[in-house]
Amino acid sequence: MTGRTARPERASATREAILATAERLFAEHGVHAVSNRQISEAAGQGNSAAVGYHFGTKADLVRAIARRHADEMEQLRAGLVAGVTGSADVRDWVGCLVRPFTRHLEAQGSPTWYARFRAQVMADPALYRITVEESLSSPSLRTLVDGVNRCLAGLPATVRGQRWAMARHLIVHMCVERERALAEGSATLETSWDDLAAGLIDAIAGMWQAPVTATSG
Repeated sequence: MTGRTARPERASATREAILATAERLFAEHGVHAVSNRQISEAAGQGNSAAVGYHFGTKADLVRAIARRHADEMEQLRAGLVAGVTGSADVRDWVGCLVRPFTRHLEAQGSPTWYARFRAQVMADPALYRITVEESLSSPSLRTLVDGVNRCLAGLPATVRGQRWAMARHLIVHMCVERERALAEGSATLETSWDDLAAGLIDAIAGMWQAPVTATSG
């Protein structure tokens, strides 16, 4: 009985070690620059095929890393969304978009690699689709998107889509700046993750409510 119990525990520990190591290496070097063998060796696995055995393809590994963070962020987002339901103030909804990310990073301590991992994945269209697919399973995120879009109903759909993309990049890459600085022990632009969140909310709310320049095309 003890032996049968130990095996699943060892497998779970191995999977967790691989996930944490892959996230760090992908964040630091890029997804396609890191081989499964390198991940296995850095995770302390004697079998170089351990990554493939536990996760399959590299895309499957990226999906597993995304899911590793999804539950906590969903809980944070769901609580925030519940508190602003029915609001017509875009700032309320922007807070629900920004704070789950910054609070999740803060809760992990330092160093973290998730923001840099997300930035690497966003740069690859095929891998980015994986994170989008994972996001679509989030009830709170769907509610958030509907809330923002109701506040911005006067914006043309193409402009709204463009500003959503701007917001995503701004959140991730500003978090990358702070995450990297903390990991390196260098000076940060903000004194805390909460200060960064406040600045992002100001900037994104202002961007979404900015006037639209008419174009001839």
